[in-house]
Amino acid sequence: MGMKDKNTVLAWATIIMIIVGLGLIGLGAFRYDEIAGWGFASVGIGFFAVAWVFNALKGRV
Repeated sequence: MGMKDKNTVLAWATIIMIIVGLGLIGLGAFRYDEIAGWGFASVGIGFFAVAWVFNALKGRV
C-alpha cells in the first residue's frame, strides 16, 4: 500500500489523530481522577480538532 498522493497521507494522519485523541480522553476519564484527567481530556479534544482540520483539507491540497 503506497501513499501516492497527499489525500492518502491526510487520511492516515486523521485516523491516527482520532486514535490518539480517544486514548487521551480515555486516560483522562478512567486513569487519572484528579485535575490531570481534565488536562488529558482537553488535549484529546484538541487532537479531534486537528483531525477535523486534516479531514477538511482532503481534496484541497
